[in-house]
Amino acid sequence: MSLQLYIVIGLALLFDFLNGIHDSSNIVATMISSRAFRPQTALGLTAVANFVGPFLFGVAVATTIGDEVAQSSALNLDVLIACLFGAIVWNILTWFLGIPSSSSHALIGGMIGAVMAGAGFGAIKLQGMEKVLIALFTSPLIGFAFGFIFTRLIYFLVRGATPGINKFFKQGQLITALGMAFSHGTNDAQKTMGIITLSLVIGGYISEFRVPTWVIALSAGAIGLGTALGGWRLIRTLGGRFYKIRPLHSFSTQLTSGFVIMAASVLGLPVSTSQVVSSAIIGVGSSESFGKVRWSVAEEIVTAWFVTIPASALVSAGVYWLIVLASV
Repeated sequence: MSLQLYIVIGLALLFDFLNGIHDSSNIVATMISSRAFRPQTALGLTAVANFVGPFLFGVAVATTIGDEVAQSSALNLDVLIACLFGAIVWNILTWFLGIPSSSSHALIGGMIGAVMAGAGFGAIKLQGMEKVLIALFTSPLIGFAFGFIFTRLIYFLVRGATPGINKFFKQGQLITALGMAFSHGTNDAQKTMGIITLSLVIGGYISEFRVPTWVIALSAGAIGLGTALGGWRLIRTLGGRFYKIRPLHSFSTQLTSGFVIMAASVLGLPVSTSQVVSSAIIGVGSSESFGKVRWSVAEEIVTAWFVTIPASALVSAGVYWLIVLASV
């Protein structure tokens, strides 16, 4: 392997690690806020599930990211370095500010900016990019709708129950939280797998797009380690700023999010865990009362979602031009 290829793999794993830190909040915030689990227990269980998930459910998302968005024949490794650098910078900035923005949006934005700067608009596969963007921007709406519907259904099923039902919703989160963690590891780690495998094709290390087992293992390990360390700034945002999370809210949010993310993974659609979980939390709260949700917090998060793609695209394009200037 060339030095450039090692750099791409290193940056991809760093992005994956930061994605784990960033997105751990999505999985554990509600279970911690509802007092179903202690923080370290929640993060430990989630980290293990994040590691195992990528081995169980195929590589459809990796194929979408690595083989259906850009023409590999028109790219070089500098483009991927710039792409990953832009995504990493945005992830670190939003983590520091405690904004649960989308790592997926950051990666796609970074790819758009770097590919257009390095290979031009013609290198982008429009059909694949359309598939990715539709998945990213419709998944929050689906998360909200399913959270609203599932919660109404749960209230209907437990009507007349005593307060003791809360014990069921606390204990039931062991299953729903693990399900959401499996789905998160499956969807998000595959994005890193796709970038690494694309770099192996571009670098001539492999002749066709096929995800090696060692790439799956490295990607799963990086996201699992990041998840174990946790993103406490974001946990506070998702766990308490929307409204007071109770066991039923947490159970319904995890059930909704896990279902949506896993369905997207099976279909090869890269979705944002941050978006799906945040939208599910809002949908669950809205099912009781729209006044229950602090909509000003939701507005901040939605703004971050829409800013992420152009911001990371600009950073990646700038990094690519700096790389070109440095090599002249």
